[in-house]
Amino acid sequence: MSADPLLQPFRLKHLALRNRLLSTAHEPAYTEDGMPKDRYRLYHSEKARGGIALTVIGGSAVVAPDSPQAFGNILLYRDEVVRWLSELADDVHGHGAAVMIQITHLGRRTTWAKADWLPVLAPSGVREPAHRASPKAMEDWDIARVVADYADAAERAKAAGLDGIEVEAYGHLVDQFWSPLTNHRDDRYGGSLDNRLRFGLEVLAAIRERVGPDFVVGVRAVADEDQEGGLTREEGLGIAGRLTASGLIDFVNVIRGHIDTEEGLSHVIPNMGARSAPHLDFAGEVRAATRLPTFHAARIQDVATARHAIRSGKLDMVGMTRAHLADPHIARKIAEGREGAIRPCVGMGYCIDSIYSGQAVCIHNAATGREGSVPHVVPRSAGPRRRIVVVGAGPGGLEAARVAGERGHAVTVLEAAAQPGGQVRLAAALKRRREILGIVDWRMSECERHGVAFRFDTYAEAADVLAEEPDVVVVATGGLPDTGFLGDGAALATSGWDLLSGAVRPAASVIVYDGDGAHPGMTAAEFVAGSGAALEVVTPERTLAPDIGGTSYPAYFRALSEAGAAVTLNLRLKGLERRGNRVVARFFDDYGRRWVEKEADQVVVEHGTAPLDELYFALKPGSANLGEVDHAALLAGRPQSVARNPEGRYRLFRVGDAVAGRNIHAAIYDAMRLMKDL
Repeated sequence: MSADPLLQPFRLKHLALRNRLLSTAHEPAYTEDGMPKDRYRLYHSEKARGGIALTVIGGSAVVAPDSPQAFGNILLYRDEVVRWLSELADDVHGHGAAVMIQITHLGRRTTWAKADWLPVLAPSGVREPAHRASPKAMEDWDIARVVADYADAAERAKAAGLDGIEVEAYGHLVDQFWSPLTNHRDDRYGGSLDNRLRFGLEVLAAIRERVGPDFVVGVRAVADEDQEGGLTREEGLGIAGRLTASGLIDFVNVIRGHIDTEEGLSHVIPNMGARSAPHLDFAGEVRAATRLPTFHAARIQDVATARHAIRSGKLDMVGMTRAHLADPHIARKIAEGREGAIRPCVGMGYCIDSIYSGQAVCIHNAATGREGSVPHVVPRSAGPRRRIVVVGAGPGGLEAARVAGERGHAVTVLEAAAQPGGQVRLAAALKRRREILGIVDWRMSECERHGVAFRFDTYAEAADVLAEEPDVVVVATGGLPDTGFLGDGAALATSGWDLLSGAVRPAASVIVYDGDGAHPGMTAAEFVAGSGAALEVVTPERTLAPDIGGTSYPAYFRALSEAGAAVTLNLRLKGLERRGNRVVARFFDDYGRRWVEKEADQVVVEHGTAPLDELYFALKPGSANLGEVDHAALLAGRPQSVARNPEGRYRLFRVGDAVAGRNIHAAIYDAMRLMKDL
């Protein structure tokens, strides 16, 4: 048996878990018609293949039609779900891991204008800020019906062969009854703590009666809402004690904080810049008070912290949930003595934020959620060894080099700068976002392992590339700040790159124009805010930074608030002009059909990037494919085989911002799709 605390087995009731690593419940929005079909199954079975002990599926799998999906939740109230859950369970079990499902009624944490358009329920008619639905205060028959819905859902989970269930009680219906902020009832379900606990205990009792004494049942519970008027630490510990004394549960998964606002959610699920494992000590207090098997996950993203959580006795099972989106093979790599090969979670929060705009993806693992078409472990090529030249060492270029190296090819990377990273390195200039360099550092380490050659301070022209006699050329030259949209005065614009690189310092008064709506503009704004400058952020959008997700934007907004920055919406920048030693920005108000002028010492313009593509077009005529990408093959996961130029000596591709301004994930996904079959 290994001496590593993380690799020690753990027995949860009858369930033998092979180590102490789990992926806690989260909803990646991979369902189809509310069912966890192939994509959902492959996502979880990959973690089982990677050696994890327990994966908990169905973050917020809903138990009733009046708890409609908020973000792709599994519809556990439908009988047909049993088939899909059974296939998933069989697959996960086949790789040696256990699987449970989290079940819930969302209560007020959803919206009525979905699915069956039923009223949203809550203990009292207290609106949730995040979803803005006005809930119906539950009547006695609502309570009886929902209790039965929980029991029915638990029975379906057991029938599917899952190893247990976890009842969610943070921000959802069960703990909406617990919290004095959301429970204003004056009947037997309100008032005293015992009364407020009554609904949750009725739910657990009904579940236990339906599934029997041997099935594993736990609760993911808030034990301190950490907000004025909410559940206190003392009440939370009291709830945990009462749940333990009831004998109805087998484990507790500890949550601290509240999720009814996005600011609150950003502390429950902390992103980069937050301290590591901020709630771990508190989870240890709950374990000490209850002596129940205790789980917890909140920014435990590295092996050392996870190991400490187990070795110190604070937890029995440690959740590395986002870390497993970055690398589902953590346990296997630990067991093989290859911790350095673990792809790091950089804490960017792109995974959870992308759920709300579509489906979860990791910022720098293109295989996560795409297990059916993209490999987590790139196989070695069975074909001839190719000479690959990659131009540019940003995230797309580094991924192309890494994947080609894994395939066994001879790879050379030409990079104009003195260091790798491209725009990632610029983003890391903001102290809070320095972890993002893990995207670069891991790829450099992997490239070194595969013998990739790097030549820095090399501004490659076509002749330099051709001198390498390549079989394949990947142009990953990125882009340059786009100011071409300005009617006049583009030369007066300062870019975020100028500031973050240190080439230009923030002036005394600064306007940051964010025409992009994503991280680059807000990174520049936070950087300026930290300089002490008088700052105004202007955007043409109706909201600030619409493409930044709910767990990521609060840190930016806190920085702007602390700096007293002004924010102006709905103004579109058209031009700049010099007026004395100041810069005047001319904006157009689309709604008022009027011109607006604003004056500052400096105007920072963020409007995305324009492709730096001269090298690509210089190389295109000599390529065998003339730069063409077969989209049908690309989308189907097949190799590229376009041959348009019989005289061509190499195949040519471009990735990332060299194609069009996008983001880190797009560049990495471009590179992986093109190189994985080379």
